[in-house]
Order: sequence, then structure tokens, then C-alpha cells
Amino acid sequence: MSKIRTDHDTTTEASSDFGHIVEATPSGVFHPTFPADIVTLIRFSLSQPTPFAVAPRGKGHSSQGQALAPGGIVVDMQALGDGRRTNHRVAVLFDEMYVDAGGEQLWINVLHAALEHGLTPCVWTDYLRITVGGTLSNAGIGGQAFRHGPQISNVHELDVVTGTGEMITCSPEVNPALFFAVLGGLGQFGVITRARIRLERAPKRVKWVRLAYSDVHSFTTDQELLISKRTSGSGFDYVEGQVQLNRTLTEGHKSSSFFSASDLARLTGLTVETGSVTIYYIEGAMYYDEDTAASVDQKLEALLEELSFVTGFVFVRDASYVEFLDRVGREEQNLRSAGAWDVPHPWLNLFVPRSRIVDFDAGVFKGILRDANPVGLILIYPMNKDKWDDRMTAVTPEEDVFYAVGLLRSAVGRGEGDLEQLERENAAVLEFCDRAGIGCKQYLPHHASLDGWRRHFGAKWGRVAELKARYDPRAILSPGQGIFPPATAAASVEPSAAGAHTASS
Repeated sequence: MSKIRTDHDTTTEASSDFGHIVEATPSGVFHPTFPADIVTLIRFSLSQPTPFAVAPRGKGHSSQGQALAPGGIVVDMQALGDGRRTNHRVAVLFDEMYVDAGGEQLWINVLHAALEHGLTPCVWTDYLRITVGGTLSNAGIGGQAFRHGPQISNVHELDVVTGTGEMITCSPEVNPALFFAVLGGLGQFGVITRARIRLERAPKRVKWVRLAYSDVHSFTTDQELLISKRTSGSGFDYVEGQVQLNRTLTEGHKSSSFFSASDLARLTGLTVETGSVTIYYIEGAMYYDEDTAASVDQKLEALLEELSFVTGFVFVRDASYVEFLDRVGREEQNLRSAGAWDVPHPWLNLFVPRSRIVDFDAGVFKGILRDANPVGLILIYPMNKDKWDDRMTAVTPEEDVFYAVGLLRSAVGRGEGDLEQLERENAAVLEFCDRAGIGCKQYLPHHASLDGWRRHFGAKWGRVAELKARYDPRAILSPGQGIFPPATAAASVEPSAAGAHTASS
């Protein structure tokens, strides 16, 4: 039986992504049983007079069609983790302090498997119901990255199926060119089918803290102080931040998953009292367990004395480690119940150099978005560049510290006009950064032209093009990124023929 399905429901589901902005229908969806099946699919494509495109898809959590394959074949990576193999393709090696996880595995599954051994990966994205292969193809950032680097900096080894149809195991020592290309490589060089990820001892509980600020200078100064505390056991173990626009506080929800109604009322009062267009807050987390429970409050109090948040505006919750890490998963259930999850998400994520973050704040939060009332989050937090390995494909600004800024907004309740307005604002933000020479880099990037991609990769572009020619010379992988045009026009594939060539073991 063919592993490619071409029925309307299956291809329609693979025609869009989390963004719900771009649609592109594939000829079929491939359901591999084993990684070797992906090898066979790619080789079959290459055997055709006109190869068809191949796009691996985990949860499709992209926003601009990056996981789509118009006229080609989408690989349903989660078919590899259907439970028929031991432990869902997640294996923890306690003595070696790593986990081998299939590229299709969700991070929530990796978390629970590691915790059975009292261990945990070091770095987490805020949302855990996305795949290992998907985040490693981008970078994988979160509040622990200031100390441990992004997720791609915590990988020991990969199994990759290249665009030439080869299954290659790679690491910093073995096939290093492919290893560093794939990490942050946007799916351009191969399909990640296994990743060996570094682990550390897992804490049991978290002091979860938010601190409010009314001016950007104190906010960023304190964030940069916190990420300078790199030693485990000093400072926060997690540092992120958010921006609340004035209208969001005054006209938005009167409670949240973290703040109570009275908390939000106090924050709203702060905007009125200070006349600030924006309120900022640092989100921090301090891990602890039985051995450190007695001292964690004292340690937190000492740390807070170093910071310059608005007096009295400190909010503390105590949570289990899992509850803290999976906080967005609980929010997802609330949004699904309200019909506000499967909506357009015109997200824009940027890396902004530290030297220009105040200029960005003035031009974007106090300028372009001054009167906005977005549904969603605006994240802003700094990272240390020396925790990123420049041999990897992922790109960052050329400064020792840069900020991740995420405009994670949703088009909810106001029809197409709302989406168009958000997209206009995103375009205005990018135009402002370009005009002001801020030197931003997009994260989860989307560029409409080859020149845009050349500028995105900068000095890495020549190497990226060289590696593409080496590992995917027909340019069949992940066409939705729009980086490299296919060597020849895409062609549809006869599913019965592909099925006859599919490996079964």
C-alpha cells in the first residue's frame, strides 16, 4: 500500500500552517514508518525527469508557509512517532546525560521521558508542542538561552537525510559541515530524523516572578544585568520579558493566566499614574528542589534588591517545573475553547542589537504600535551572542548582546481587515528598522526576494549556497522557505509509483 495519500482532506490539512496566511496544496502527503522511507522518497524524486519538492512537516507551526510544498510532497514527520516503536523514539541515556529523540518528537514528550530519569534538556521554547526537528532547523530560543545558548547549541549529534537521498550521522567531529549546516538551516540541507540532546539535572519547582517597569532604560538595564549572571545557581535560571501597550491594559482582558484581576488593575493604574505608553515586565524563574527549598526565598529577595523595578510591583508564583514549562500549553486549551487558536497569526520575530533597542522601542512601541490593541503577546528579552556557535547556519546581529523581539499577534474577531492591518504594521516595523539602519535579523525568517535572503545571511551567504549545492543540488527540500528556486519546475508525482518504491524497513 502506498504511503502517499492524495485525498482531499489530507492534502487540504497540509496546505496551510499555524499562520493561516499562506496556502499551497501539495500533490500528496507521505507517511513514513521508518527514517529509511524518507531516503527512498527523496531518491524516487531525484529519479524523475522533473524531481518533485519534499517538505518535512511536524506540527506546521510556521507562520508564512515555510513547511508547505506546493505541487510536491509533504512528509508527515509525526507518522514516525506513532507509538509502534519502543518508547516513541525517545531514549534517555542517564550515564551519558543525553537523550536521543526522533526529529518528529514533540518537546513535551522529550520532557516527560527525561524527567523519568530526573533529567531535563537545558533550553526550552515557550511552547512545547512543536517538534525537535522543527526547532533545531531554526534555532530554538527561550528564557534559558542567555545561559545555555539556543537549542541548537545543545546538540551532540544528528541523523540527517540529505537532499541527495543519503542518511548521514553527523556531529562536530564527524561530517561537521552537514552538522553545522542543518542546525538553524531552515530545512535546506536535510531532514532531521534524530537528535542527541544534552541533559542536566532537573529541578522540582520554580519561583516564577514578574517585575513591572514604566521606562525602557531601567527595564533593559536590569535584563542585561540578569543575563550577565551566567553561573548556574546565581540569579534567575530563566529570563524573558514582555511589553504591554497602554490600550492592551486599559481595554484588554481583566485577568490572565498569571495576573489576577487586581494585579491587572494595579498595572493599569501604573500607566495612568506615569503617563507611560507602555508598561514592561521582566519574567524570571528561579529553579529549586528539596535541597535548596529552604534558601530560595532568601536568594530571590537578595536578587530583587539589585533591580530597579517599580516599587511594590513584584508578582511571585510558585509552580512545579512542568507546570512552568508547559504554561503556554494550558493557555492553548483556553484559546481553543474560545475559538481563538486556529486564526491567522501574522507573527514577526526579530533579533535587535543591544545598541539599538531603545531606538527600536521609540520607533515601534511608542511609534508604530502606540495606539494598537493587539491580541497576543509582545516579547522582548536579551541573549548573549557568545552562547551561539557561528559555524551554524542561524544568523544573529553582530553585537555581544542582542534582543529577541516577538510580535506574536493574532487576527481575531475582525475579519480580513484585521489581518491586513497587522501585516501593514509588520511591514512598517521592517521598513523602520531598515530606514534607521538598526541591523535587525529576522528569526523564523520570511523574505520575498533572493536579495532579501542574501542580506539576511550576510557573510554566511556564500557558504550557505555552497552547502545547498552539496547537500541538495536539485533544490527539492523545504521549498516553502523560498530561498533557492528549484533546479527545474516542480512536477506532480504518481502516488502508486512512489508507493511501489517505498522502503518497508
